[in-house]
Amino acid sequence: MADKQNKQPKQQPSMNDQMRVRREKMQALRDEGIDPFGHRFDRTHTAADLQEQFGAFDKDELNDKHAEVVIAGRMMSKRGKGKVGFADIHDRTGKAQIYVRKDVVGEDNYKIFKKADLGDILGIAGDVIKTDMGELTVRANHVTFLTKALRPCLTSITV
Repeated sequence: MADKQNKQPKQQPSMNDQMRVRREKMQALRDEGIDPFGHRFDRTHTAADLQEQFGAFDKDELNDKHAEVVIAGRMMSKRGKGKVGFADIHDRTGKAQIYVRKDVVGEDNYKIFKKADLGDILGIAGDVIKTDMGELTVRANHVTFLTKALRPCLTSITV
């Protein structure tokens, strides 16, 4: 019974701790020669464009089409582990899912994706596919780091 009383709930990192870690990550980007506040980046499609142009196609049709796109947006969720990851990128028109594989984008480029925080803005070049679950997805050939979010992302801010 004494053990239960002595256990304290885990402390969540404070806003200042999170901001400090993000600033350290910003410096690490600079140290690797990556500008944490980006450069000009031209996209070919928005999230809405993807749905409009490719939403009606099924998985096999999209595989045959080999539709190359370039999108950009704020990373609002990230999942996966190991050598594969998915993320939701939001722009001013909506959400697009991205799929990033280490063996496709390369180790250095995959490292950019893995180290990116929620709220960071990324540019993605790749082809449009549908997952087994039927979700329209951009399979990344290249990830470009555009802007570092220095504050934790609490709301849906779009680019």
